[in-house]
Amino acid sequence: MPQIDFTQALRTGETLVTPVIHVLDTHQALRNLDIVDAAGCPGAFLINHDFPVDQFLPILKEVRAARPDLWIGVNFLDQPGNIAFPILGQLAQVGCHVDAYWADDARIDERVTKQEDAESIAQIRRESGWNGVYLGGVAFKKQRPVPEELHSEAARISTQYLDVVTSSGIATGHEADLTKIETFRRAIGETPLALASGITPENAHRYCGLVDCFLVATGINYPGDFYNIDPKQLDALLAVIRKQGEKT
Repeated sequence: MPQIDFTQALRTGETLVTPVIHVLDTHQALRNLDIVDAAGCPGAFLINHDFPVDQFLPILKEVRAARPDLWIGVNFLDQPGNIAFPILGQLAQVGCHVDAYWADDARIDERVTKQEDAESIAQIRRESGWNGVYLGGVAFKKQRPVPEELHSEAARISTQYLDVVTSSGIATGHEADLTKIETFRRAIGETPLALASGITPENAHRYCGLVDCFLVATGINYPGDFYNIDPKQLDALLAVIRKQGEKT
């Protein structure tokens, strides 16, 4: 399908689904991207869950060359923007444009007034020359715990640095506490909000009115398969979202 304006699509009122593909190799990534494209999703995120970034980059280049018109985001596992943005800028210079970067940790610190890490990342992003969409984890799984009473402050601060505020449940495959997501929604106002764990066709309806984008993997994969999307499960999730959209 033709590539969309992702930032504009986030503001349409219907929750977007951008599946997350845990990459093994080029062939597996392309096969799953084609499932995403056929289902009508705006795009997908690729993540190097099983190997380091330097082994991931050749795969990204091959995928982009094979699917030049697809919307593709990436997550370099555990790498914040100060590491990722220079790499993304270098990729763009050789014709491998990445449309979005999702960092597990946006380095927001709700305990302090001066956001030194986030400010530094913002400067590095500007200097990199990369012009994609930045999604950053806030009160995110496997990162520094954020006390519940500070969720609102962390979310509010993050809007100064992120295109899409992104949060999660406590771990991969665990759905987020609904109260937490409601708190984030109130705190960030019109800034887009993404949810990156625990979404399934069975629970998606609970979040559709609060979240602008679902980043989903295990909830749409084949049972017991970390690497491959089940088209039937993806279609079921999209059907739930369309149904919710009809109600609004």
